[in-house]
Amino acid sequence: MANAPARLLVADDNKVNRLLLQRSLQLQGHQVFLAENGRVALEMLAREPFDLLLLDIAMPEMDGFQVLEHLAGDLRLRDLPVIVTSAVEGMDSVVRCIECGAEDYLTKPVNPVLLKARIGASLEKKRLRDQQKELVRRFATREVAEDLDASGFALGGHRVDATVMFSDIRGFTAMSEQLPPEETIELLNTYYTLMFDAITGQGGVVNQMIGDGLMAIFGAPLPLVDPCASAVRAAQEMLEMVALFNREPDRAGKPPIAIGVGIASGSVIAGYTGTEQRATYTCVGDAVNLAARLEAHTKVASRSLLIDGATRGALGDAYVAEPLGAMVFKGKSTAVDVFAVGA
Repeated sequence: MANAPARLLVADDNKVNRLLLQRSLQLQGHQVFLAENGRVALEMLAREPFDLLLLDIAMPEMDGFQVLEHLAGDLRLRDLPVIVTSAVEGMDSVVRCIECGAEDYLTKPVNPVLLKARIGASLEKKRLRDQQKELVRRFATREVAEDLDASGFALGGHRVDATVMFSDIRGFTAMSEQLPPEETIELLNTYYTLMFDAITGQGGVVNQMIGDGLMAIFGAPLPLVDPCASAVRAAQEMLEMVALFNREPDRAGKPPIAIGVGIASGSVIAGYTGTEQRATYTCVGDAVNLAARLEAHTKVASRSLLIDGATRGALGDAYVAEPLGAMVFKGKSTAVDVFAVGA
């Protein structure tokens, strides 16, 4: 795997060095692209993906040190493997390059056998890092993955203003009793595919899936301009998708599904909870509890989408919301204004 062909970028101001290195690397089966200085190399890296950068230090316009510093500050490029190939000798240069993120430092003239081995090792490390990122993205959302990339992992959280959504399938327990387990799993996977599309399309993050229920956050870990409106738009899309799904030809003769959605807004603590070995991104606060209560109340109110007063106030006149009066929910000491929003 480490010797598989890769896209390599060579940044060196010496044309002879560039061409000779290109020829040597092409003979190893790699695609090789050339840049005459650090500025051109960064422009190329911004336009298209590369698997590894071979970087000279002493170059005009932008030297290798400046390139390394730029890469270290760019979330998209900071994991790009860099092997420095330079005539600049001395331990200070080597240490500075490694501290700036270079994988290795080889002095010119570079031994071709050693260079091949170092490239192979660097590409293998990149492959493993890419696999790790893919696993994170498979079991976390894009926003959470980006937050981990930017801030690293630490248990705990910070206070943010966000909107929380809870949703579940009504009567799912009775429905699952009538279906074979294989059909139940297929139904859930289809349901989550539709719901995820609506939620993530509006900037929300699905952070919990429990059976047929899900919890989503709007406004964390990445901020949104209008989390309340984003959550309501997502909920309306969810309801529309469920209605379309029920009209699918292969649903003929099968019981239709219906969902209830509860949305509440307010200050929450958002972050990672659990242990160092296993954790999840979530949020806690009164808005979380209230959104769950509102979702449960959709069955009592015979409405598909209920929101609290804070969410209603943030929506302004853009949405029509039917006031259902003040309700005292379990765990709440004061009444909460409840509003129903149409699909």
